[in-house]
Amino acid sequence: MFEVDVLVNWRRHEKWSAIVLLLVSAMFFHVRAFVGINIGTHVSNLPPASKVVSMLELYKITHVRLYDADAQLLKALANSSIEVMVGVTNEEVLKLGKSPSAAAAWINKNVALYIPATNITAIAVGSEVLTSFPNAGPFLIRAMKYLHKALVAANLNLQVKVSTPQSMDVVVTSFPPSTATFNSSLNSTIYPLLQFLKNTKSYYMLNVYPYYGYMKGNGIFPLDYALFRPLSINRRIVDPNTLLHYTNMFDAMLDATYHSVKSLNFSGIPIMVTESGWPWSGGANETYATKKNAEIYVNNLLGRVLNGSGPPSEPTNPVNAYVYELFSEDQKPGPMSENNWGVLSTNGSAIYRLSLISSSVTGSSSIVYCVAKDGADPGKLQSGLNWACGQGGANCSAIQPGQPCFLPDNVVNHASYAYNDYYQKMQGHGGTCDFEGTATLTNTNPSHGSCVYIGSANAGGGNTDGGASVPAPSLSPGPFSNFPSSSSKLEAQLFPFLLSSMLLSASFLL
Repeated sequence: MFEVDVLVNWRRHEKWSAIVLLLVSAMFFHVRAFVGINIGTHVSNLPPASKVVSMLELYKITHVRLYDADAQLLKALANSSIEVMVGVTNEEVLKLGKSPSAAAAWINKNVALYIPATNITAIAVGSEVLTSFPNAGPFLIRAMKYLHKALVAANLNLQVKVSTPQSMDVVVTSFPPSTATFNSSLNSTIYPLLQFLKNTKSYYMLNVYPYYGYMKGNGIFPLDYALFRPLSINRRIVDPNTLLHYTNMFDAMLDATYHSVKSLNFSGIPIMVTESGWPWSGGANETYATKKNAEIYVNNLLGRVLNGSGPPSEPTNPVNAYVYELFSEDQKPGPMSENNWGVLSTNGSAIYRLSLISSSVTGSSSIVYCVAKDGADPGKLQSGLNWACGQGGANCSAIQPGQPCFLPDNVVNHASYAYNDYYQKMQGHGGTCDFEGTATLTNTNPSHGSCVYIGSANAGGGNTDGGASVPAPSLSPGPFSNFPSSSSKLEAQLFPFLLSSMLLSASFLL
């Protein structure tokens, strides 16, 4: 009997060990996508560092990039949940690239001193050094290697990654993406850069600016393409070599860089977007630098990144991005638009309507969307869809045949997109999310592939199907009693799938 009990217990142990292994596997493959923000300091009336951190926490910003290693900000960020990328200035690259001891001193002063209280996870060595500060180019890779060596000595190399942001100017031709290559005159630096990133399991930092791509294109590409807005069928952008469709310039720029990396026989190096944004004001010759365009671009960028997908050539590689920038740097030289990229004023108010610049893609996200209810009556859904696209004024071009949100071609999918578009536009004008009981608010991002849903910040007051509070509904004129009021996804999809797989496997094991 004792032997039988031992055998049974052993088998149970073996089964639960397998279940634990599945859980660990799920944690290993747990994918997170985030949107962070850049903080520049060439700002008049820059708030105290403690106030800046309070603003970050208010807007639930979980990742920031500093252009230097500002001591006051690093101290203020201590004991917060915010991940920090510190910067080596272009002027410092020369010094650090000449002296391993100088690099070690820089790590001790600007990184090791603050960890673990301040969660520093990356170092950006210079900014667009190869195109904006070429004299430092020959010292760039050595500076990165010396910094990494100092991190190894401090036992911080697993926590803190080292890379260097590049502009799209290092790529010769960005379209079609499949033909893109790096400027061959820079290969003597870019090749060892890629080798370093590969060896240290770091990422290629890229500054992506469709605003400049559109301006330089002189009308070659439509403005909607730069702003992530749906394109009509006759204006779709297709790479003739791969036949991949590009619904926005941001993804095309990412793929141009991926193809450039592959042209030097490297793979497996993910891209992190260290800067992307749109100016909200400009001079007389900068007519596309407007608040409307900035609002459209930044909110669509948030939706694009937080849907957890990669560009067409790398769809399973999520891209993380840092918005440029928190405050407008009005002390920077250059055209008027250079001084107007900030998303917040220095008093903390938003320059334009913002979806929450929020953390990771999870079911507990504070971003809300209005979608069709499961099991809703198809006839009522069709009526709601017709109203939203007609009298409601929703932009339903994205759910037309050939457009990014047309598939799956059913009333639930189309109604969800139309409901959400209406909701995000009309919240502040008395709209609510009801549509005769066929709609609901959710925290789960319904974006899929190149179909991007815009979300909005949770303001508190009610409950979504995800359990978070949402604005209380108000009445709106029209045929429906309650309309929404104005003012992830990969992880969210992946974890339930893994969980169900684990439970299924567990049932077999038991």
